[in-house]
Amino acid sequence: MRKIALAATAALTLALALSACSSPAATEDTKPSSSASQSADSGAAMTMTEKTGAFMGLNEKTVSGTVTVTDDEITLSGFSSDEGPDLHVYLTDGTDEAAVSAGMLVDAVSFDTATQTFTLDGVDTSKYSYVVIHCDKAKAVFGAAELS
Repeated sequence: MRKIALAATAALTLALALSACSSPAATEDTKPSSSASQSADSGAAMTMTEKTGAFMGLNEKTVSGTVTVTDDEITLSGFSSDEGPDLHVYLTDGTDEAAVSAGMLVDAVSFDTATQTFTLDGVDTSKYSYVVIHCDKAKAVFGAAELS
């Protein structure tokens, strides 16, 4: 019985995510459980937006690859970077240290793993225009991708 309830919840969540791409009237017709309803209603405006960008090295560092940002994850593809002791991914509004400090730390990043995915939980990605690769230990921006 519990497996059926979990499967139904998963199916309902998928249906809500897919219906967010359709007209607002279609979203209102689906009545999920109360906890799913609150999160779906509050996130309906943000659901399914996607931005992409291409990395460029900065500060004499090499960073390459592409990034895709959705409301629930960041995906790096064809990614590589110069090696750093403490590399992290940030969502920011610029590419300098002040923008990184004001931005949002996502997670640690591997300099030599081509495909990496990072989960975003409750992040309004529309507030950010760059994905930055930053070495926290050296306080240095290695590269950035402008999102569009």
